[in-house]
Amino acid sequence: MKAYQIVDKGIDALKQVNVQPEDLKAGQVRVKMHAASLNYRDIMAVKGDYGELETPVIPCSDGAGEIVELGKDVKNWKVGDRVCPIFFQGWTDGALGNAAAKTALGGHMDGVLREEGVFNANGVVKIPDYLSYEEAACLPCAALTAWHALVVSGGIKSGDKVLMLGSGGVSIFALQIAKMHGCETIITSSDDDKLEKTKKLGADHVINYKKNPDWDKQVMEITKGKGVDHVIEVGGPHTMPKSVNSVSYGGHVAVIGLLAGKDSDFNPLSLLYKVVKLQGIYVGSRAMFEDMNTAFTVNEIRPQIDKVFTFDEAKEALKYQEAGKHFGKVVIKI
Repeated sequence: MKAYQIVDKGIDALKQVNVQPEDLKAGQVRVKMHAASLNYRDIMAVKGDYGELETPVIPCSDGAGEIVELGKDVKNWKVGDRVCPIFFQGWTDGALGNAAAKTALGGHMDGVLREEGVFNANGVVKIPDYLSYEEAACLPCAALTAWHALVVSGGIKSGDKVLMLGSGGVSIFALQIAKMHGCETIITSSDDDKLEKTKKLGADHVINYKKNPDWDKQVMEITKGKGVDHVIEVGGPHTMPKSVNSVSYGGHVAVIGLLAGKDSDFNPLSLLYKVVKLQGIYVGSRAMFEDMNTAFTVNEIRPQIDKVFTFDEAKEALKYQEAGKHFGKVVIKI
C-alpha cells in the first residue's frame, strides 16, 4: 500500500513509499483511509520540531475511512462502518496518563497519511452520518481539542464570553462550539477577509491584531472592562500576556499551541493576581470524542474546509498549511 513516511527533517524530505500492509490481530480493525486533515503539529513533526521521533514514521493524526476487515473477537463493528481513528489510541476515558500519552498517531505511532491502517477496535469512533469523509477527517484533533477546552475543561454555559486567537482549525471549531452554547464570541486574525468569514459563522466581535497590536485592550473595551470568561490560547508564550490581560478574574485560559513562537517575557504573577485558571489541553479521550459527535449531530456542525489536496499533493498541502493561508482546515483526499 502507498504511504508517506518521515525519514528526515523537512517537508521536502517527506517520502511516498510502498509498505507492506499490517497483519490484523485479534481485537483490531483494518480501515481503508479516505481522507486526512492537517494540524500545525503535523508541520512540526515533519520538520523535526516535535521532539525526537523514531523514524521512519507515517505522519498525520486526523483521518477518516471505512472498516474493511475485522480481527477475531471484534463484536462492536462491522465491515463498511465509517470511522475516525482517535488521536491517542490508548486514551479511552478518564485522565490522560503516561502510557496513553505515548499512543499518539503521527508521533509515537504511525499516523493516517496512508491508504489503510490497522487500529484497536476501541481506537476508532463512528462518523456522524451527515458528514463526508473529508469533513469527518477534521474532527479527531482540532475539533476535539476545542471541545475539551471549552466544554470539558471550561464548562462553558450560555452567556459566557469566549475569545479565540486566529482562524485555524481549533479556533474555528471553538467559535462554532461557543455559538452552539449561546456564548458571546470575539475572534482575532491578521486577515480582514478571514474575519468576515468568521462573522458568517456567528462571531460577535472581530479584531485584526495587525491593525490593533494592543488587541487585549480592545477585548477589555468590548467586555466593558470585565474581560472574557474563556480564551482559546493557540499562540503560546508570545501571546500569553495579552490573553491573561483579556481574561476576567477567575477566568479560564486553555493553552493549546505555539503558533506565535516560544519566546516570551510572560510574568506568571499575572495569573495569581487575577486568579486565572490556566489549563493545558492535549486533544481528548474517546469518550469526549463520542460526546462531541453527539452534540455536533444534534446541531449539524460542519467543519470549515479551506482546501482539499490529492494524496500525491501531500507536500503541497503541508506547505499551504505552514504558510498560514488557510481558514479552518486543510484536507488531503486519499
